[in-house]
Amino acid sequence: MIEVKKLIKRFGLKTILRGMDFSVEEGEFVALIGPNGAGKSTFLRILASLTRPTLGKVSVAGYSLPKESAEVRHELGVVSHLPLLYVDLTAEENLKFYGKMYNLPDLTTRTNEVLEMVGLTARRGDLVRTYSRGMQQRLAIGRAVLHDPSVMLFDEPYTGLDQDASAMLDDVLRTVAARGRTVVMTSHDLARTEDLATRFDVLSRGKIAASATKKDFGNGNLLSFYKDVLAEGKKQ
Repeated sequence: MIEVKKLIKRFGLKTILRGMDFSVEEGEFVALIGPNGAGKSTFLRILASLTRPTLGKVSVAGYSLPKESAEVRHELGVVSHLPLLYVDLTAEENLKFYGKMYNLPDLTTRTNEVLEMVGLTARRGDLVRTYSRGMQQRLAIGRAVLHDPSVMLFDEPYTGLDQDASAMLDDVLRTVAARGRTVVMTSHDLARTEDLATRFDVLSRGKIAASATKKDFGNGNLLSFYKDVLAEGKKQ
């Protein structure tokens, strides 16, 4: 579903991604972890067709980026640091606006389902500008799953969520994974990430430094694996 080869991304004279290779099979749930400044958010923005690669090959759901950006966006659900909602519309109006963009059938029913899923049914008629940061993030998650995309990109999706909202997102991610959708998520919450994902890739110094599944950890855990990878990188 995702194929990246020799990806380079530069901002001016600064190189963020340095010949990165990365691939994800259909139905995989990959956690992309790494230190601040490693390029995780930049990479997800490239996959989401929000920024262009400098060099390299990138394809998502069989479409090439950036050439086929419009086609890719129909296959994607994206949750980023910023909710990117229309604050002068209600929650219901936001979802119906995006639903019309995707030509969703029976939009009212689907909107009701998503509002219930993210726990915003009681506030459906309130302007988004009156929402807390956590509530806006709930709605952003609802917007991302609204059209049942084949690929989902989550960039630190737990930012601003309280305990109940975090549990809600856990359920959403499990539901998405159970439906066979492909997920790539960045997160600094390694304990939660270890519970949810099926594969763990460490991004360091602009490349994938290591990749593992839970079976590869042996008697350890994700935190010890992550620390070992970063320590090994410092020796080089």
